[in-house]
Amino acid sequence: MADIPQTDVSRPSALPTAKLSRGNAQPSIDQSSAEYLDTIEEEWNKRLDMEVETLVDGMVDLIGDKDKFRIAQESFQAQSRAESMVRAANSLLSITHSMKLLLLLSDEAQLAHRRDAELKVVQEEKDEARQKVSELLDQILHPALPTE
Repeated sequence: MADIPQTDVSRPSALPTAKLSRGNAQPSIDQSSAEYLDTIEEEWNKRLDMEVETLVDGMVDLIGDKDKFRIAQESFQAQSRAESMVRAANSLLSITHSMKLLLLLSDEAQLAHRRDAELKVVQEEKDEARQKVSELLDQILHPALPTE
């Protein structure tokens, strides 16, 4: 009777505490609260500086030693390409929408009639091909004797 019933319900438990700093900003006994906060602030500033430096280096690599005209020209080309890609994507969406509407609103009787007509043509072609094969097979198996 002392057994805990087994259920699928999750039981609340203590959440792990968050560790905001990655560095060695462990509060020591002789460190005041203000000093500890200053240390954490310095660590965050260093991380921010590293990330901003990475972004700046990436932008310098992208831009390189180009003059302002070249940068503006490449920017215009990129914008033109992006606009044409957006236009093409919108056009594809429009075509897809139109095809869906054609499929939904099409005349099924006409489609069935076309399908039946095509089936009839294919069957006639099949019968003609069978007849030809039969004639050729007869010629091969029963060659006509030459008359003298």
